[in-house]
Amino acid sequence: MILIVGAGGHGQVVADIFRARRAQGCGGERTAFVDDDPSRQGLTLVDSAVLGGVGQLSVVPHAGVIVAIGDNRGRARMFATLARGGERFTVARHPQSVVAEDVAIGDGAMLCAGTIVNTGSIIGENTIINTGATVDHHTVIGDHVHIAPGVHMGGEVRVGEGAFIGIGAVVLPRVTIGAWSTVGAGAVVTRNVAPGATVAGVPARPVRAAAAV
Repeated sequence: MILIVGAGGHGQVVADIFRARRAQGCGGERTAFVDDDPSRQGLTLVDSAVLGGVGQLSVVPHAGVIVAIGDNRGRARMFATLARGGERFTVARHPQSVVAEDVAIGDGAMLCAGTIVNTGSIIGENTIINTGATVDHHTVIGDHVHIAPGVHMGGEVRVGEGAFIGIGAVVLPRVTIGAWSTVGAGAVVTRNVAPGATVAGVPARPVRAAAAV
């Protein structure tokens, strides 16, 4: 069994990835949720029971976990806590994703339906490549990143730890997105983005100065 940490909308998408894998014979992993929100405990969502709080990880037998928290910092903190506790992380990869065979995918990463990741790329730990996003060749994406639905990234892009790239953004080839920065929805990024900065627009320009990361 795979335990999904977080039973909200993002967690339910993760559960659906495993359900799609079972339906297409890509793997037989059953899933269940752990979530500290008492209003969710006892529910069944996307064919997966909410077993109780995160403390259930210590008592429910499981083969792996995946952290399904949308906020990058919150997801990173939970990942670090579970890693210190010796948890084994699994990858959620939708059967309708297209990933070159030499792509390296970090523990706990999530690749949604319709994602494309081309040759030579690296996807970091605990990173989300969301619905319909494309990552071109030899791109390196750090840990705890969220690439939102419909993002298109050129080749040889570098994305630092914890960065968020919003829905429908375009990142030109060989651009660097700094750690813990934010790219607004629909932005076209033609220049490097400083760590901690927020950029938006076409072309993307800073809307908030870089903060300490």
